[in-house]
Amino acid sequence: MEDPIVLGVIGGSGLYQFQGLEDIQTLDIETPFGKPSSPIIVGRVAGRRVAFLTRHGIGHVIPPTEVNYRANIFALKSIGVQRVISISACGSLREDYAPGEIVIPDQLVDFTHNRPRSFFGSGMVVHVGTAEPYCAELSAQLYQAVINCEGVVHRGGALITIEGPRFSTKAESHLYRNWGMSIIGMTACPEAFLAREAEMCYATMAHVTDYDVWHVSEAPVTVEMVVRTLHKNTELAQRAIRAMVEDLPDDTTCGCNSALRYAFITNPAHFDPDERKKLDLLVKKYLA
Repeated sequence: MEDPIVLGVIGGSGLYQFQGLEDIQTLDIETPFGKPSSPIIVGRVAGRRVAFLTRHGIGHVIPPTEVNYRANIFALKSIGVQRVISISACGSLREDYAPGEIVIPDQLVDFTHNRPRSFFGSGMVVHVGTAEPYCAELSAQLYQAVINCEGVVHRGGALITIEGPRFSTKAESHLYRNWGMSIIGMTACPEAFLAREAEMCYATMAHVTDYDVWHVSEAPVTVEMVVRTLHKNTELAQRAIRAMVEDLPDDTTCGCNSALRYAFITNPAHFDPDERKKLDLLVKKYLA
């Protein structure tokens, strides 16, 4: 029996090009929701198996709205991943969260419009709890790993997810600041909520690339600005993931792995059999 995969990482292509990555496998997976954004790369980091998935596809060809978030999370779940780290760019909506720094957010606001938000639908209705959308245990482990790698990192804050692919207007940026948002991005939702439905621990390493468009003395965000900062931070992200993998305990105590226990509201006698079969990976332990 192969060792378990201790961590799944969703992010950019540079994040699976680890120095010394061993025993590399490329998994081409089909899910009930279609194919994930890219093949999943599985290899050994610090002697432990880790899975990497490129959210926007190889070469960054998939815009935020068109990412198949359900297939991505389902595919990672299907190979036994229980913990997921999301690596993403973000804009800062606070003066004290500066470009080049990292934020481990603890709250989410979903301001998207055109994305499937759940694995569940007609025939099997589920209301999963997301009062605390991020796994506090995994977020703390990620925060400590970045600290250990001497990165400048902030713990906490609300991430607002906009539809994209365009950047904000100044009026929108000021509105989000007035709402108390800390950072802004385009991919955390519904990814985080699907991870909760899949009973997976989920945390975000958000790399601050800009001040969005609100800051009076800084240039508005551009693609060049985002790419430049991400390239600078790739090496830090890799070191932090390696440090985290070395220290991850085998088991979790957070309770994310039982998120569906009290979430079913449809009477089991009325479950749609096709829906039941499609979602067997997620629900079988409750409906045996």
